[in-house]
This record gives sequence, structure tokens and C-alpha cells, in this order.
Amino acid sequence: MTTSTAPTRLSRQLIIVVLGTVLLLLLPWLAMRFTGSVAWDGFDFAVAATLLLATGMLYVWASRRVRTVRAKWVAVLLLAAALAIVWAELAVGVFGTPFAGS
Repeated sequence: MTTSTAPTRLSRQLIIVVLGTVLLLLLPWLAMRFTGSVAWDGFDFAVAATLLLATGMLYVWASRRVRTVRAKWVAVLLLAAALAIVWAELAVGVFGTPFAGS
């Protein structure tokens, strides 16, 4: 019995999600170095990382469950819309929930 050290398709997808999250979080981190208009603290980075990782992992899960290209596009659009709504609420309080930002 031999074991393969090559990463599986699932593990490659999860690595891509993690690397994509890190790359996206580098944008506000770099912006903070060059401008005063971006002022994130550790909590902001943690929340953003959680949202991005969760959205990415939900996409990986959904893409493994659905078979058609159309269904995958629907999953992408629904996840992107959900991420945008939550992000906007946390950032500026679009809906006025207790979690709304300033």
C-alpha cells in the first residue's frame, strides 16, 4: 500500500481560498501604510478574514455538490451577494442592525 503525497483537488482548492484571503487582506494592510484613510485594527482583519474564508469555503463546498455550470454560477452570485451585504452592513450600517459600523 502506497500513500500519495500529492495534494488532492479539495486540498488545492482550500489552499487557494486561504491564499486568496491573505492576498485580499494585504490590500487594506498596504493601504494603511500609505494613507490615513484606512484605519483597520486587528479585529477588523479578523472579521474580514472570517468572512472571506467562510465565503470561499462555502463556494468550494457548493461547487462540489452541484453539477451544472449554471448552478455553480448561481452559487457564486448568491455567495457574492451575501458577502457584499454583510460587508456593507458591518462597514457602514446599511440596514441599521446592532452590528452596523459607523
